[in-house]
Amino acid sequence: MRVVIVTESFPPDVNGVAHCALQTARHLVDSGHVPLVVAPATAAGAGSDASAPCPVVRVPSLPLPGYPQVRVALPSRRVAAAITEHRADIVHLASPFVLGVRGMAAAARLGIPAVAVYQTDLAGYARTYVHAGEAAAWRRIRSVHAAADLTLAPSSAALHDLESHGVPRVKLWQRGVDTVRFRPELRDEAIRRELAPNGELIVGYVGRLAPEKQVELLAGVCGLDGVRVVVVGDGPSEPALREQLAGAVFLGRRTGDELARIFASLDIFAHTGPFETFCQTVQEAMASGVPVVAPAAGGPLDLVAHGRTGLLVPPRDAAAVRDAVWSLARDPGLRASYGAVARATVEGRTWAAVGDQLVGHYADILSARTVVAA
Repeated sequence: MRVVIVTESFPPDVNGVAHCALQTARHLVDSGHVPLVVAPATAAGAGSDASAPCPVVRVPSLPLPGYPQVRVALPSRRVAAAITEHRADIVHLASPFVLGVRGMAAAARLGIPAVAVYQTDLAGYARTYVHAGEAAAWRRIRSVHAAADLTLAPSSAALHDLESHGVPRVKLWQRGVDTVRFRPELRDEAIRRELAPNGELIVGYVGRLAPEKQVELLAGVCGLDGVRVVVVGDGPSEPALREQLAGAVFLGRRTGDELARIFASLDIFAHTGPFETFCQTVQEAMASGVPVVAPAAGGPLDLVAHGRTGLLVPPRDAAAVRDAVWSLARDPGLRASYGAVARATVEGRTWAAVGDQLVGHYADILSARTVVAA
């Protein structure tokens, strides 16, 4: 199969959309298919694609005002040209909103089937950043996804949101996790001594530092006796969070094997954002054998088994986050039990397994198109 992946983000960007697009491209190559990626240009330049698993076409882009780590593609004929030149059998749209809209239009014009992968809660972002525009965001989402042959939702909550807002032809497609890279055996006492020199229990957050992540909800956790909060990531909220999270250790952006060692060295993983359509960092913590505290909203509802692999708390409730962390902090046996079950829960969720599911969706769509044409 010849596949063009049109994505709003791709490495070296570090986010869920970029990571999922990369893993999809890798699996397609490993399975004997022929992918091509179309993505916004990065500040790093073309050299950043040297390690990509397949060719990457970069489209001119500009940094998002106030959040330069995010780049937005500019209108370009390169999208349609790339799809045509690749002789695509199918177009895969990763979190389509700007570049993906052009990919959808090009696919429709060329008569090529398209799969749209829903991944970003744009309506939630509209509420967070502009305190309005939620209805407009859903109109945009509905317009883009309704044109696709199939929309893939990453969680039960996302699937329900899409269907309740009138998006047709939606199926569930969850994400994989690298259980070889993220594993409990990487727990590193040297890292723990560096982060918590007085033997404190380590509570970690990993992700973007942006308003929608609501990392400030960890302020109460910072005040717990014998607890050290460790924050991994960067973003526009970092200066404010350094003031709000007294005593927390900020490590900046970490990736790869270094990130895996940090995950495994945590005692508790705490996620605070209520707008996650999936939440890959929760899966990575679980693969690392770490119990999770997360909001009972969005993707974590599918991932965290309350009272078995971690604790779900009401969204936006700082006191609930603090109390959940404290209940785990006081009970080493419970942490160990939750962590072991968490690891066992995700062991079958490899990227190869979910990649095969994706290829199955592609094949179903191509078969349906063939039947209609006949």
